[in-house]
Amino acid sequence: MDKKLRVGIIGCGGIANGKHMPSLAKIAEMEMVAFCDIIIEKAEIAAKEYGSMGAKVYTDYKELLKDDTIDVVHVCTPNRSHSSITVDVLEAGKHVMCEKPMAKTSAQAREMLDAAKRTGKKLTIGYQNRFRADSIYLKTTCENGSLGDIYFAKAHAIRRRAVPTWGVFLNEFEQGGGPLIDIGTHALDLTLWMLNNYKPKYVVGNIYHKLSEKEDAANAWGPWDPSKFTVEDSAFGFITMENGATIIIESSWALNSLEIGEAQTSLCGTEGGADMTDGLKINGENLGRLYETKVDFGSNGVAFNEGISEEPADVEARSWIDCILNDTQPIVKPEQALVVTEILEAIYESSKTGEPVYFNK
Repeated sequence: MDKKLRVGIIGCGGIANGKHMPSLAKIAEMEMVAFCDIIIEKAEIAAKEYGSMGAKVYTDYKELLKDDTIDVVHVCTPNRSHSSITVDVLEAGKHVMCEKPMAKTSAQAREMLDAAKRTGKKLTIGYQNRFRADSIYLKTTCENGSLGDIYFAKAHAIRRRAVPTWGVFLNEFEQGGGPLIDIGTHALDLTLWMLNNYKPKYVVGNIYHKLSEKEDAANAWGPWDPSKFTVEDSAFGFITMENGATIIIESSWALNSLEIGEAQTSLCGTEGGADMTDGLKINGENLGRLYETKVDFGSNGVAFNEGISEEPADVEARSWIDCILNDTQPIVKPEQALVVTEILEAIYESSKTGEPVYFNK
């Protein structure tokens, strides 16, 4: 291709440096030409490491959007600003990859979806766990009917003690919640995607502020300050879908549990089941006998081509850039991500009211 896609990065913090920019840098058909962060030094460091010749830096993303040569923008800011920035980027005529979750509220997420439809620009959300080898295998297994009608599922996002104590993770105003909206969102996205079911009927949920109140608690990233821990430390939801299927979601950053694991799903269907919690296992019945098969993927990478292994974030970035170049739909559709946000919001609301939250769809 003669002209490379020109990409801008808004938010040059942890997720941009840990996922987006390293993965984009591996794609020859694009170049990162603009970097924005409210802390100018972060943008400057990103531009030096990942930017093309003459890459520009900004502290005001609206100044970045004035550059008509930019084709694509990755939004890597705290949850509170996902919607407002994404809508502005779409209105500026640029495609958007927004980091998960789609937005802090369902109303904000709908504004993003409406803007994408109105402008005709592509919008996707950063649910990179769909691009893991086990996820791709399980999705194909679901699609070919091997599990039959899947009527019960669990979305797993449980950490025993791994509270992120940096940035704004513990700030409810900035993030909208804790482990439910942070890692529960990945598990729920995977589960809904496997079921190909985006029609919830009602949700019941509970959130807890229990271990977050402890001083000098054991934690993978050091003790937290209880006075600044304004989000939940764990959250659980019970989701009934319109077709009668049941989904349980469990999420925590701190929980006295030895059953841990995140971005995983367990599925139960009429013909078989699947579980990701200890590697991917498929179970079922054959010739009057029960069986269980553990699927071997060899390496941790994703088999992208024969003999080639890539990390999920790399496959996600490649897929996203390809859908722009080829004018196809992204794997993670904004309509799907909206339903994830709606369900998460319903769990928070149900916990506050003590009542089920019903969907009128």
